[in-house]
Amino acid sequence: MDPNTERPDVAAPARTLRGPAWLFCPGNRPERYATAAAAADTVVLDLEDAVGPDVKDEARAAVVAGLDTLEPAAVLVRINAPDTPWFDADVAALAARPDVAVMLPMTSRAEDVVALAPRPVVALCETAAGVLAAPWIATAPNCVGIMWGSEDLRADLGGRSPRTAGGGYRPALVEARTRVLYAARAAGVIPVDTVLVDIADLDTLRADTADAVADGYAAKACIHPAQVPVVREAFAPTTTAVADARAVLAAAEQHHAGVFALDGRMVDAPVLAHAREVLRQAGRTSPL
Repeated sequence: MDPNTERPDVAAPARTLRGPAWLFCPGNRPERYATAAAAADTVVLDLEDAVGPDVKDEARAAVVAGLDTLEPAAVLVRINAPDTPWFDADVAALAARPDVAVMLPMTSRAEDVVALAPRPVVALCETAAGVLAAPWIATAPNCVGIMWGSEDLRADLGGRSPRTAGGGYRPALVEARTRVLYAARAAGVIPVDTVLVDIADLDTLRADTADAVADGYAAKACIHPAQVPVVREAFAPTTTAVADARAVLAAAEQHHAGVFALDGRMVDAPVLAHAREVLRQAGRTSPL
């Protein structure tokens, strides 16, 4: 699929994703579903990494039953990758719930996303092949979001550490993170930032999320409820930013011009668009 080709509107699913905080919950722990859903904006019921091979069937049955107790618009199911022995059973089990979006791990081809149509899919790019194919993956008509995965990607690249001495991501991972962001925004789907596996390191989480927000990511995935408020705080515009956005838009209503000056600063269409986005983020309760 050519990344320059427009997404066919007739095939695109009508689906919004809620954010900014997504929280993974093991599929074989149904007693945690409600708590996770209450804590986060979107709960990701996990049938993949969080579930061992010996309890895949148990987890699948629990997830299918648990979906009846959760709001479809605020839940995803991470199924197993297409090349695993559990993929077909996962897809079959969800056949009766076409309203539920899935997260597809190890996505490396747009065709694997399209094969799940018309079900909405969040593609998880966590291999070198997946990152390089992100522009094509994001244009799949039923792709509603694209996320990058740092831990599996590091393993796929053969790297020893994802971080520099200063705490930030190494260049190879920064490039992957940037490529996925560009692919998502170019295709008009939601970009989702990777998890931080060190649950106790909230300082790094705060810094990672701040970078994600500054760059243009719309949501970040979490693996523990303690991470959720940190992510939400980082995504929330500051009081100063909100006040500035309101001032810019108020001035625009008075000037009725394409370009004008406000407090020595030029205000044009991109500045106005940013101001509207700040107020949207400040006032949103869920939809991205």
